[in-house]
Formats: sequence, structure tokens, C-alpha cells
Amino acid sequence: MASTRDRIVAAAVETTTSSGWAAVTMARLADTVGVSRQTVYNEVGSKPALAEAMVLGELARFLGIVEQAFDAEPDDLTRAIEGSVRDVLTYARANTLLHAVVSATHGADTELLPLLTTNAGSLLGVAKDVVRARVAPYGPGIDPAHLDPAIDMVVRVVLSHVMQPSSSPEQTGADIAWLAGRVLAG
Repeated sequence: MASTRDRIVAAAVETTTSSGWAAVTMARLADTVGVSRQTVYNEVGSKPALAEAMVLGELARFLGIVEQAFDAEPDDLTRAIEGSVRDVLTYARANTLLHAVVSATHGADTELLPLLTTNAGSLLGVAKDVVRARVAPYGPGIDPAHLDPAIDMVVRVVLSHVMQPSSSPEQTGADIAWLAGRVLAG
């Protein structure tokens, strides 16, 4: 059974995708989940903390996709990168929360967008840590001083394509994997 906190965050995601972030209030979440408004505050803190919880929860799902793609290609780093990029971009296309945040389809409701762009430090840090941990067992040929910048580059490019796709997930995955494969080979 989901915790009270998880139920509150899920209700916030549902409200954001159906009515926009501006419609998310602690009172509305309390009514939806069947708890007091104080319980909502105790579980998630402020509205900005709730927004971060929503984004980090979604990030965990995206990173689970990355993990699965790397697990599917334990002997080929380039193919693991290609699969993870393709699968992440495919998931992003159908992700209603991401679309609500990126497109601000609910008027001028752009308060969440900085969590994915200008204030994305924690998101980037978590993503880079996961990718670094998944790349290391492949023994890339790149020297250690350049491995972190290479991973940073790949994560930022993928995030850019999540935010504004320019091609199919398959083509973008192949392109990024080709580039990353060259860089990581040293």
C-alpha cells in the first residue's frame, strides 16, 4: 500500500496533468487523499518541496528505464546507451506530467519549468550519478579526468532532447550513442 506521502504526490501529479500546477493546493490535495491539510504539510512541506518531490519521483522512473536498458546490454556500452536514450525519449513522449511542465498548456503555468531547466542541479546530479555507476563496469577507454565531463555531456544532451525532441527516439538514440561511443572509447 502506498504511503500517505506517495498518495499526496500522486494526487498532485494527477491534478497538475489534468488542471495545471496552479490548481494544486494543499487543501485540494487533503480532500483528494482524505487527510487533513496539516497532514499534507507534514508529509510534503511547502508547495515548492512538493514540486521537487513530483519531479524527483518522475526522475526515478526515467532512471529505472536507463537501468533496464543497461541491464539488457551488459557487454556493449554503445548499445546500452542507445537503448537507454531511445527508451527514455519514448517514455518522455507519452509522459503527461512532463508535457504539462514543458508545454505549460494551462495558461502561464510555468512555475515547474525551472525544476527541469535553470534549477535542475539536483536532477542532473542524480542522473549523472546513475549513469556514471552504470558506465563504470564497461571499463570505458576514456581517462578518468574526462569521464565525468563526458557523462555530463550525454546526460545534458538527452535532457535537451527530452525537453525538445528533434527526431525520433530511435534516431536520436542512435546518434547520441554513436557520439558517446566515440568519446567514451578515448
